[in-house]
Amino acid sequence: MTQEMQFKTIVAQYCKVAPKEMDNNMRFREDLEFTSLDFMSFLGELEDTFDVELENEDVLQVHTIAEALDLLERLQQEV
Repeated sequence: MTQEMQFKTIVAQYCKVAPKEMDNNMRFREDLEFTSLDFMSFLGELEDTFDVELENEDVLQVHTIAEALDLLERLQQEV
């Protein structure tokens, strides 16, 4: 399973969209209907799954799946 598909599988746990139906331009709140609690739980799961530490200032800039994937990739390269 690719990292992107693994990421989308985690996203799918918090919304009604299947991973294969997700578009990278989908927005967490508007398109996937994430609540604030969903998003916070999702971030914790990302940290655990991909062994990264998310900073609040970075997370506040994330609105779409593509932005989240870019952030994840950047954090993994810093390690």
